[in-house]
Amino acid sequence: MPLTFSYTFTLSSLLASLPLDSLLSTQGIMVMLLAAYAVAMWMFLTSAPKVYTIMVSDLEIAKQFYEGILELPAAEVPLHYYYNYEQTLGATAIDPIYMSAATIGTEPGFKGNAGLWYQLQKNTQLHVISGASLGNKNRQRHVGFDRDCLEQLLLRVQMSGVKYKVRREKPFNFLVKDMENRTIEMAEVSN
Repeated sequence: MPLTFSYTFTLSSLLASLPLDSLLSTQGIMVMLLAAYAVAMWMFLTSAPKVYTIMVSDLEIAKQFYEGILELPAAEVPLHYYYNYEQTLGATAIDPIYMSAATIGTEPGFKGNAGLWYQLQKNTQLHVISGASLGNKNRQRHVGFDRDCLEQLLLRVQMSGVKYKVRREKPFNFLVKDMENRTIEMAEVSN
C-alpha cells in the first residue's frame, strides 16, 4: 500500500515556524509590507473596470445618442483615472483622417477623466471624448479603438430598434440614425 502525505500550508504554520525576532526585524517587516502592498495592488487592479474609449466629433450630440437612444446609464469615473492614469489611445497609429485638426497635436490640458462616462456592462465602462473629425457628408463620427466596444454598441443599437447599416467588417464600420435623423458613423481605427 503506497504511503501518501498531505501537507496543508497556512500562514499561521509559516509564522509559527519562523523565530519571532526574524519576523520583527527590519527585513521581516519590509517583506511583510511588500507582501501586503502586492495583495492591495492585485485587489485594486482586478476590481478596476475595463474602459473602452470612443472619440466623437460632437460631445453634445454623442450625449444625446448614448443617453437618449442607447439609454446607457452614467458611470462614475474609475478610481485609477483620478490618479493621473494615462490611457494609451494608440495615438501614433491613428489615421489623421479620423481626427479633427485640433487633436492632431497633443491637447495640453487633456485629463483622463474628461468627457462622458457610461456603464456599458457590469464591469465595463465607455469613456466618450471629443476629438474626431466629421465624416463624409458631415456625418457625426464616433471612432473606436477596440472592435469589441463597437460590437457591444452595435448590439445596443439593434436592441433599441434604431435603423443601422453595417458598411464594413474590417475595419468595422456602421452607420446609425439618431433622433434628429442625423447619421452617426461608428468606425474602428485599423492598426
